[in-house]
Amino acid sequence: MKESKLRSLDMVKITKIILDFMFISGIVVLVTLPYSLKLAGEYYSEAFVEHYISMVAVFGLSALLGLFIIRELRCMMKTVMEKACFVYRNVQSLERMGMVSICISILFFIKMFLVPTPATFIIILVFFVAALFCGVLAQVFAEAVRYKEENDLTI
Repeated sequence: MKESKLRSLDMVKITKIILDFMFISGIVVLVTLPYSLKLAGEYYSEAFVEHYISMVAVFGLSALLGLFIIRELRCMMKTVMEKACFVYRNVQSLERMGMVSICISILFFIKMFLVPTPATFIIILVFFVAALFCGVLAQVFAEAVRYKEENDLTI
């Protein structure tokens, strides 16, 4: 039993480190995005050059929204590390992540008309499913918070 708790704690710490790395990497990607897209345009497709401003806008907004999702996940990880994860703040985080995932799907739907690629459709689908998942998980967490609060009031 003790070994299982240690493994679980190690997994939480590893996940926190990965989220921190993703957050920092996302900032670097966002800052270097205009240069990266110019470089990609030279090697990938003339459409990148043709729609450069639109692509920077779509990818830039998506990167900002992605950073927001990672920030929410990092906040949720803090509650897991504090062993207090069934709180209303996490329900709100899940709801916000669901809305942001829908926004990313919409941005890539728009991108599909600029530079259609198979990856664009996959990204739309992944973030749409993520939005559904966040919505369901938010409802589950809300119910768990309600049960926890009831239990805390019981003597």
